[in-house]
Amino acid sequence: MGRRLPVVMACGMLVVGAVAAPAQDMMQHVDLTSPEMTSAEMTRADLEAAIVAAAKAGRVVDLTGKKLSGLDLSGLDLSHAVLRAAKLNKTKLAGAKLDAAILDQAWLLAADLSGASLKGASMFAAQMQRARIDGADLSHARIAADLTGASLVGASLIGANLGADMKNQSMGLMRAVLRSAKLDRAVLRDANLSRADLEFASLRNADLTNASLAGAALGGAILVEVIVAGADFLGADLASTRLIAPIGLEAAKNFDKAQNLDRLLRQ
Repeated sequence: MGRRLPVVMACGMLVVGAVAAPAQDMMQHVDLTSPEMTSAEMTRADLEAAIVAAAKAGRVVDLTGKKLSGLDLSGLDLSHAVLRAAKLNKTKLAGAKLDAAILDQAWLLAADLSGASLKGASMFAAQMQRARIDGADLSHARIAADLTGASLVGASLIGANLGADMKNQSMGLMRAVLRSAKLDRAVLRDANLSRADLEFASLRNADLTNASLAGAALGGAILVEVIVAGADFLGADLASTRLIAPIGLEAAKNFDKAQNLDRLLRQ
């Protein structure tokens, strides 16, 4: 990861090895109530002016490390913006455009991204616990973020890559963490969820057609009337997973090679 590594460590990035470490343990030395994490150094008007100035200069707006927590940026066009390591905790980004934006190492704790467009965005090592992302479009996004307790009800993650980064493992296995997240009615067709952490997540009526769940942690997850035709379950952990009335299970791949099938809860 080169020079980016110290920044990730300073941000309390979720790092996982063979066993995922709880996010709160990784952030135990970060004061989430400090002005650094809760304040804003720019107003919405300042940000809009910066976007216009960048466009006139023929470049994308660079907001690396900026404190933007608590602002109402609903509906703002931040497509291609660089928001690396920016603080956006509890920021309202409902309906905002963040297509191809760089949100690597950004803080979006309890941020509101409902209905936002994040097509092709990069969220590597982002902290997005308890974020509201209902109805958002994250198609083809790269998401190796901590989304513990986040809500992605009805979100589109078609072709999104939430799988483990197998190239940079000096810090441990980097992957999407969706523990206890709500993914009801989410569309995950062709998504890469290999080795992702989906323990206790709710995927009621979700569409996992042709998704890769190889090696994914699904312990305690709720898969009710979920579409799994073509989904790959090779090595997925199904301990205490509730699999009720799945659609297309007969067309799923490697379901017989999932782990803990004897502990799967089926009706």
